[in-house]
Parts: sequence; C-alpha cells; structure tokens
Amino acid sequence: METDCATVHSKLTSGAPFLLLDCRETQEWNAGRINGATLLPMSELRDRVGELEPHRNQEIVVYCHHGGRSLRVTMWLRQQGFSNVLSMAGGIDQWSQQIDPAIPRY
Repeated sequence: METDCATVHSKLTSGAPFLLLDCRETQEWNAGRINGATLLPMSELRDRVGELEPHRNQEIVVYCHHGGRSLRVTMWLRQQGFSNVLSMAGGIDQWSQQIDPAIPRY
C-alpha cells in the first residue's frame, strides 16, 4: 500500500512508466512540487477521477505533505478499481529532506 521516497526517486530517474500524483491543494503545489508530478487535489478527486482513467492499469504513486492524505487517496482509488496504487510514505516533506532539499519545507 506504501512505497518510500528513494524507490519513487529511482523510478523517476530510470524513466519507469508510472503516474506520480500530487493530492495536495493548489497553494501547496505552488509552494513546491516534485518534477514530473501531476496535481489532482484530494478535495477534487471525486469529481475528477475520470481524468485518471487512462492510467487505470498503470502504476500510480500518490503523495501529499506527510503521507496521510495520500494514503486515504490510495485506499479510495483502490476501491474504485485502480489496483496498482501506492502512497509515498513521508510525503513531500520527507522528499525535501532525503532527495531534493531545494523543495521548501512547510
């Protein structure tokens, strides 16, 4: 159900085919984000889940600030039939500490 920042970083670096989904709100996204991510705020997910349909059979990794929202989004997407969804434990906060310190912490 979860993956870690190092694994996600390796996937991005290797060019592995997956969707990196940021479920934070727009103001958080504007403050800092992981390159290559797609923004779909948790608050808009129910109305916009159709946008994820092309990725239904592909791996999706969801992240938020610390990992709580992304875990809820992961569980909800799995209930909707998206079987290959993982939450990035620690969120962008841990990413900024371990992977990319240029991303501001908040």
